[in-house]
Amino acid sequence: MPKGPLLPSEFVPTKFSSATDKAEFGNALLHFLEADCPQELFTKKLYSRLSMTFGNIAHNDRAGFYDTWFTRARHKAAFVEKTLRWPCHGHPEFTFSDVEQAIQRVVHDRNYLARFGLRAGEALRAAELKDLERLEAKYRNPGRLRMRSPRARRIHRPFLAPRTLL
Repeated sequence: MPKGPLLPSEFVPTKFSSATDKAEFGNALLHFLEADCPQELFTKKLYSRLSMTFGNIAHNDRAGFYDTWFTRARHKAAFVEKTLRWPCHGHPEFTFSDVEQAIQRVVHDRNYLARFGLRAGEALRAAELKDLERLEAKYRNPGRLRMRSPRARRIHRPFLAPRTLL
């Protein structure tokens, strides 16, 4: 019984990966996205294959890849958008292009771009409201803004003696 919407019968095996391997990768990625990208589901196996699909690169290591794409809501939305826009190059006998296309269909059908985009918008709004509160506390607090007398506002510079020529 498959652990996701993708079945091995949908895919063509490659020289190094079976149709089951392809389906397992696709289902693991979809499960990871559905769970909102928790670090414990970003396994070495998932990272290894994901870094070779959808035009991704390895980012030096698994932690770097995860930090680049999955630690912030706006980065997750960008990852989903990049995944949906990828043209899925190659022939399925030699690449994972058939799995990439299947993943794109499911991501589109599940409306992940809108879901992650909404979360990114909410996170941005929360951060901006926090900044607004901080700035209002700083500038709208009547106790902190005291007008000083014109004399106190002058900048006092120490007397500097002119240099003499030797």
